[in-house]
Amino acid sequence: MERRQLAISVISDVHLGTYGCQATELVHYLKSIQPQILVLNGDIIDGWQFSKRYFPPSHMQVIKEVFSLMANGTRVIYITGNHDEMLRRYADVQLGNFQLTDKVVMEIDGKMTWIFHGDVFDATTKGSAKLLAKLGGKGYDLLIILNSCINWLLKLLGKEKMSLSKRVKNGVKKAVRWIADFEQTAAELAIEKGYDYVICGHIHQPQQRTITTDKGSVTYLNSGDWIENLTALEFQQNAWSIYHFNAKDYHDNYTTKFDNKPPRLNVIPDDINVLLNTLVASTGIQPNTIQPSF
Repeated sequence: MERRQLAISVISDVHLGTYGCQATELVHYLKSIQPQILVLNGDIIDGWQFSKRYFPPSHMQVIKEVFSLMANGTRVIYITGNHDEMLRRYADVQLGNFQLTDKVVMEIDGKMTWIFHGDVFDATTKGSAKLLAKLGGKGYDLLIILNSCINWLLKLLGKEKMSLSKRVKNGVKKAVRWIADFEQTAAELAIEKGYDYVICGHIHQPQQRTITTDKGSVTYLNSGDWIENLTALEFQQNAWSIYHFNAKDYHDNYTTKFDNKPPRLNVIPDDINVLLNTLVASTGIQPNTIQPSF
C-alpha cells in the first residue's frame, strides 16, 4: 500500500498494554501514512494498568512504527496524558525530531492551534478520585474483553460489530453532559487565549465543530481513541478532517502477522537510546523486550 502524504496526523488514547487497545488496526494506519508531523496526544501507553504480563507483539509493533516514521523524517510530538503521566517528569525533552511535552501551540497556515490531552479539566484524574478512576479502568477493560467475545460471535453470524461501552456512555445522560461540558470548557479557554483551533483527546469522543461564545469562536477538534472509535485527526490541503479506520480499505494487507520478538537494531542513535532508557525507567519494560527496528 502506498503511503498517504499528510501534513499532520494526531492520534490519542491508544492505551498500549490494555486488552481494549486495537493495536493491529493502529499499526496498519501508521503503515499507511507519511506525515510531516505526528502528534501523539496522550494516553499512548497505559501506565495505570500496565503489566509486564500483557504487552503483545502488536502493541510493541506500534512503538516500532512510530520509530520508523521518525527515522524517515517525521517529527514526532508526544504530549503526555493522565494514563502516561509518568512521562511528565521528562516534559520538554527534545531529542532530534522527537519532542516530549505537556502541551504545544503551533501556527498552522497562519492559524494558532493549541494541542493538549485534556485531563486538566477532569477532576476524576486527581486526588482520591484517581483511585476510583483506576478501578473504573479495570472494569472498563473487563467490559472490552466481554465485548470482544460478543463481537466474535456476531462475526460468525455475519452481523455488524457492536460497542457495549459506547452504548452505556451514550445512554447515560450524565456522561453525555460531561462530554459537552468538557468541549465547552476547552473552547472557552482557547477563545480567551486567542487561538483559532483547540485539539484534545482524553474523552474518547471524536469531534470537529465550531464553538461560539460572546467573546469569539474557535474550532474544537478531538482525535477520539484507538479502543472503540479507531479515529485520528488529519491536516491536509489547508483543512482538518477526522479519519475513521475501516479494515475494508486495507484488503489483503490487513492480514499482517507480527513476530513475537521484533528484530534487534544493529545500530541505534544515542538520542534514541536515551529515549528508550527513559521509557524503560518509566514503564518497567526490560531493555531486552524493546527492540524496534527501522
